[in-house]
Amino acid sequence: MNPSSPSVLALIDSLHQTYGRLTGQNLSRRFDRERLWFEFLRAGFTRTDLVQVVRYLQREIRHGRRNVGALKLSNLLQLDRFEEDLNISRVRLSASPPSPQTPSALRPPTCTPAEQAHGRQRALEHLRQLKATLR
Repeated sequence: MNPSSPSVLALIDSLHQTYGRLTGQNLSRRFDRERLWFEFLRAGFTRTDLVQVVRYLQREIRHGRRNVGALKLSNLLQLDRFEEDLNISRVRLSASPPSPQTPSALRPPTCTPAEQAHGRQRALEHLRQLKATLR
């Protein structure tokens, strides 16, 4: 990937504009920032990845779980952290597994207290008989 080729520069420009639109920031596109975007592309990340991570971070910031500094371009484009945030966003964005259903044995009984007492007495009697048989 040649950092000065027109297609790479167009991609970098598109990414930078997308970042500005998503965050409401109007940052100049200096050489150091172009280099960060170039490394971002070279690492294999895409515009879709950028959008997903920025939206994830914005949601986390709204809920007070992340600091607004996470959206600073210099922080966002630290590639190890970006990759981690991307993976976490994928996990959080996917549907959570269905909660296990409570087995019917653990559900509150639907019988009356008298029926419960009778059932306990029957169970105790069965246990006494079993104990006597095992002696």
